[in-house]
Amino acid sequence: MEASKKFKTVEEYFDTFPKETVEVLESLRNTIKKAAPQADELISYNMPAFRQKGMLVYYAAWKTHIGLYPASVNLQIFDKDLEGYERTKGTIKFPFDKPLPLDLISKIVKYRVEENEEKSRLKKQK
Repeated sequence: MEASKKFKTVEEYFDTFPKETVEVLESLRNTIKKAAPQADELISYNMPAFRQKGMLVYYAAWKTHIGLYPASVNLQIFDKDLEGYERTKGTIKFPFDKPLPLDLISKIVKYRVEENEEKSRLKKQK
């Protein structure tokens, strides 16, 4: 990926990667779209992202992995599911040498949708 390039679209972002990487990115993108069909897709922080009543997730391709960045999610609830994946507080790394855990990614995205819906409901009650 060209570090200095500012992307305007997800397609522009994808175009900077080899075909094999794009296939993985497309698979991830489609999984997120299915899990959050009303979410808007955009580029944020120069990477693909989805937003629905707030940011849901960002993702990016790196040399050895796909990074998934669930915005403000409490990842501890997924501890058991995420065993074996390198992660930090807000990042999950899915290595290219393993298939993407699409069911798990879908579960995380659906959790984020619910989290944002709940925040939105609470705001309206105030």
